[in-house]
Amino acid sequence: MFRFVMMALVVTLVSMGTASSQTAAASEVVSYRCEKWTVRHEHDAKQADQIVETLKKLKVEVEKHDHNGHIDIKYRCPKWLSHKTTTHENAHKLQNWLNALKFETKHEH
Repeated sequence: MFRFVMMALVVTLVSMGTASSQTAAASEVVSYRCEKWTVRHEHDAKQADQIVETLKKLKVEVEKHDHNGHIDIKYRCPKWLSHKTTTHENAHKLQNWLNALKFETKHEH
């Protein structure tokens, strides 16, 4: 289930563009931060690349390292950042995905 949600979110975020390119018409805002470096282990290279790409689009500091048969994705975002989404549903998908990656989140309408 988590992989399905993650893949759906990645597709949604890639199609929406970067945080800075969102239009003023978007009314759903998700704020997020991850103060300390956090590491996620991935065994699927394609999924690891999608996670890294999405985190970069969200302006999160991210590093990727391959070793011992898996990929470490190391990331942090010490200051609160925000991302506007076009729908309430997309805001909740983003918030759930970030929470699964151990981010603190806030969802504003």
